[in-house]
Amino acid sequence: MTTSLSTPGVYINEINGFPNSVVPVETAVPAFIGYTAAAAYLGKSYFNIPSLITSFAEFQAIFMLPDPPPPADPAKQYNPEYYLVAQIGVPTAGDYVLIDGVYYSVLPDPNTIYYMYNSVRLFFQNGGANAYIVSVGTYGPPSGKPVSGPNVNVVNPNVQLSDLQRGLSLLLNEMEPTMYICPDATLLSLPDNEKLMQSMLLQAAKMQTAVCLLDVIGGVNPDPIMYTTNIQNFRNSTGSLGLNYGISYYPFIGTTIMQSGDVDFTNLFGGDIKQLAAILNPPSNPNPVAGQILSMIETPPSDPKTNSQLQADLIDASPLYSKIINLVLAEANILPPSGAMAGVYTVNDNMAGVWNSPANTSIVGAVSLPINLSDSQQANLNVDAVSGKSINAIRSFPGQGILIWGARTLDGNSQDWRYLSVRRMMIFLEQSIKLAARSYVFEPNDANTWAAIKSTVDSFLTSVWKEGGLIGATPADAFNVSVGLGTTMTGDDVLNGILNVTVQVCVVHPAEFITITFQQVQANSG
Repeated sequence: MTTSLSTPGVYINEINGFPNSVVPVETAVPAFIGYTAAAAYLGKSYFNIPSLITSFAEFQAIFMLPDPPPPADPAKQYNPEYYLVAQIGVPTAGDYVLIDGVYYSVLPDPNTIYYMYNSVRLFFQNGGANAYIVSVGTYGPPSGKPVSGPNVNVVNPNVQLSDLQRGLSLLLNEMEPTMYICPDATLLSLPDNEKLMQSMLLQAAKMQTAVCLLDVIGGVNPDPIMYTTNIQNFRNSTGSLGLNYGISYYPFIGTTIMQSGDVDFTNLFGGDIKQLAAILNPPSNPNPVAGQILSMIETPPSDPKTNSQLQADLIDASPLYSKIINLVLAEANILPPSGAMAGVYTVNDNMAGVWNSPANTSIVGAVSLPINLSDSQQANLNVDAVSGKSINAIRSFPGQGILIWGARTLDGNSQDWRYLSVRRMMIFLEQSIKLAARSYVFEPNDANTWAAIKSTVDSFLTSVWKEGGLIGATPADAFNVSVGLGTTMTGDDVLNGILNVTVQVCVVHPAEFITITFQQVQANSG
């Protein structure tokens, strides 16, 4: 009512007839933590600053090197270096090429391998939209030598645990991200990777706003027999806390994200043309045309060609070089699946809802797998009697291609939190209702406020039920909201300013196992 009526006239009081509404929070906003080629825009540094981007163009503007003016080639944003290393006999793992009777493995310089840039590209290629980028630094110097063998897990000493943990801690002040992703984590040593994963799970459990998409060390080039060691190491490394906020996929995926223009002769032998010439133009089997091009690269003329032009000339002149480049691309394109899965989650949530399991669907850009898991092999990933930690398989099926064939959290033994769709759905409900309830803070703790809160939550959950997010023939079967003195609060609670709301929901669970029973019956005369 108007408190001061000093002037004769007509006064109008407007009374709200409807309660506040619940605005659904975003459900697929990943936060990528890792190393980028740059982190600056308009003279401002963006290193160690969580930055929201809405497109790859924004990522390019802030976290990529600017392109020089034409006719120069575009700037290289990622420069992995590879070596051809002679082997005794046929290599048992990794890509290799046979040259003059000698087998050469394609091995990386570990100091030049990073996954952040291509993971972000995979995210947007798979339908990603909004994302946070936390750049913890730029790329470090190469070592000038390859890893010791084709079966060795790549450990990049330029990737530091302290950098990644600092980037993770910066997200404590960000409520919007719903996924923590650290693509470069598998480039840490096993002990450092263990510390990082446990830090991610603990922070997710504390924040209650995000899940962690974790990649498995060894998934890039698994041994067909001993890959179980990598699985066991991963399970041992994730600890026992916050498991229902962790999700993992195995193995890595072979993609097409890097194209022929992304790799050239500068990515071989650390740019040492002499070592490349010894393979492409050896005295025992000379290739004069390739030799001439290599001489132009090593000693540029007064009017030099661009690297892309020299690359095209070298591919035309040497089929062997073309084969080597294709092998290098295949190696560079094997990436952790977490970035792609964040994009898959985005499309899933937009098309079907966060309560739908993002499984039995393909990954855009995935063309191969480093290991093809069978049913029995996946069984050991999906259900583990000892640890209970489930790992989701990515599998190849004849006629269907590569599919995501799992929908579980790491907490595989929990009836409440076994499925990732349930975990993500509850985060969605909890955070949406939590933000809506903030408008009632400091309101009178009386029946009017209780009724308003109940009406607000009831209306929101009814809309979720109508969309198929809750199970039940009627809203009363799907959820229940209780608030009030004698039901959720005592007299002491009211005196202490505490308002308790209890929400019970029947969340949709995925049909993970479908059993079809067949029975023969005898024909009858009818």
